Amino acid sequence: MSNDIYDNDFGTENEGMKGERIEMMVDIYESADQVRDYDFKTETNTHKPLQRTGSDSVKSRSSRAAVVCLVLLCVLLLTAVIVLCVHIYTNLTVQRNELEIKITNLTVQKKELEIKNTNLTEERKTKREQLINQLSNLDEWIYYQFSFYYKSNEKKNWTESRRDCLKKGADLIIINNRTEQDFVMNITNRTEFWIGATDTDVEGSWKWVDGSNMTSGFRFWATGGEVNEPGGGKEENCAVSHSIQWPNIKGCHDVKCNDAYHWICEKSIIPLIQRETS
Repeated sequence: MSNDIYDNDFGTENEGMKGERIEMMVDIYESADQVRDYDFKTETNTHKPLQRTGSDSVKSRSSRAAVVCLVLLCVLLLTAVIVLCVHIYTNLTVQRNELEIKITNLTVQKKELEIKNTNLTEERKTKREQLINQLSNLDEWIYYQFSFYYKSNEKKNWTESRRDCLKKGADLIIINNRTEQDFVMNITNRTEFWIGATDTDVEGSWKWVDGSNMTSGFRFWATGGEVNEPGGGKEENCAVSHSIQWPNIKGCHDVKCNDAYHWICEKSIIPLIQRETS
């Protein structure tokens, strides 16, 4: 019986020791696994940072190179802008100076032209006054609005009257407007004087002695009552200034060219002034 108890105790002890050994082995394996895991992770951790450090170094060098290039480009661009601004400013300054010189020259020329124009105006005015005074000394000539007028004391037909005017360097009068017509009526005392109008070339087509048509803006021919000029037809082809038959009617009349009347010569001083001042 005691052997049984001994055997039982021994067996029990062996089983307990066996269990402890098993637990210790499990702990050892777990520790070994932890060691392997730790070494692997450590090894991995020690290798990976080396790889990241090389990549970061390359990237860092690339970044620094890019920054340097960008800075150089900015410097070059700024330099180009400064040079361009200086060039533009220099050109504008030169152009401004040239314009100021031109303006100064033009101002001087303008003043010179104004002085010359004033001198010419005064000179022309003086010559015109001298010419008028000289022509005013002509016997039997009347001055009015840049023209001299001559009234004859004798009577001739239209052709001979014009010939006398041409000898005097003038021609039969050409009435241009109502003012001149009133002037003629005043100096002729409303009596008939030959004027430079005729339709001898073409019947009904009245022209002045200078070849211009009688297209004045005022009523040239006399009208009113029984008067309606020109009304002589083919027989009356020359004009006189006024008719004493109708003293209250203003205007010219057509008469026969071979009739005898006084005449009026006209000499314009404008061509003379132009010749003197040219």
